[in-house]
Amino acid sequence: MRLGIDLGGTKIEVAAVDAAGRPVLRRRLPTPQGDYRATLDLVRQLVVEAEQSPCLPSGRPPLRVGVATPGAETDEGLLQNSNSVCLNGQPLRADLETMLQREIRLANDANCFALAEAISGAAQGAACVFGVILGTGVGGGIVVRGQVLDGANRIAGEWGHNPLADPSPLVPTRCYCGRQGCVESWLSGPALAADHFRHTGRHGSPEAIVAEALASSGEPTTAAAQATLTRYIDRLGRALATVVNILDPQVIVLGGGLSNIPALPERTFAAMLPHVFSAKVRTRLIRHALGDSAGVLGAAALWAPGE
Repeated sequence: MRLGIDLGGTKIEVAAVDAAGRPVLRRRLPTPQGDYRATLDLVRQLVVEAEQSPCLPSGRPPLRVGVATPGAETDEGLLQNSNSVCLNGQPLRADLETMLQREIRLANDANCFALAEAISGAAQGAACVFGVILGTGVGGGIVVRGQVLDGANRIAGEWGHNPLADPSPLVPTRCYCGRQGCVESWLSGPALAADHFRHTGRHGSPEAIVAEALASSGEPTTAAAQATLTRYIDRLGRALATVVNILDPQVIVLGGGLSNIPALPERTFAAMLPHVFSAKVRTRLIRHALGDSAGVLGAAALWAPGE
């Protein structure tokens, strides 16, 4: 038995999984906003409740715990680059190990997403997988032969903070990381809504804009939403073409809320093709198979069965 924890910006989820990676217990609660200590306390509560659950066999040793978290660790063990900013600069792993009295394995949430999809999801069996999260933020993770690639600076896959050149004169606001024109500031959910407002003066949630774009009413608002979605897909295709040119993965898996846009993989693949430095593109661009379970299952998979 292993325990995965997905430490998200809006919810914290735990899942106990068996040797085959199947969840036998799951629970989630809202993340305390802006409060590091309260976040730690909630993680401890969820772990204690999971270990005391009658769903788990009695007489077993304490569960191995893996944690998916936004951001990455520095060499000093401090979290960096998290869009849950209360975690930045904090010794998250060390605090969790002290609190739970056991070794903790910790990885970026996009890495955990990619790992789960590579092991038992949409990219199962692929030698090199790039996992994409398109949601409140934009993340990425790389899995090579079933192992997460961290990189020398522990930022492998962080394509969301590469600049994306765009011909639009209406540039996005500065990214939370302090830079201008990051992929995340073009392709996150809030970025899609902001782009729609810049071009139309109309506010709307990403979900509402996409729904309007998929309507067939012929109204001007529908045409404007369709134009917003077309710009989004064009930018996504160009940004992913850069990933293909550098990493050349067998599979790119799309996850996060925006990945559920109908026909997004097909339309994005077509937008990507002109920008890939190859006459033939064999990379498969596909939607996730594990849904929002991927993060917590990938966290649990940071421990191999039997470790």
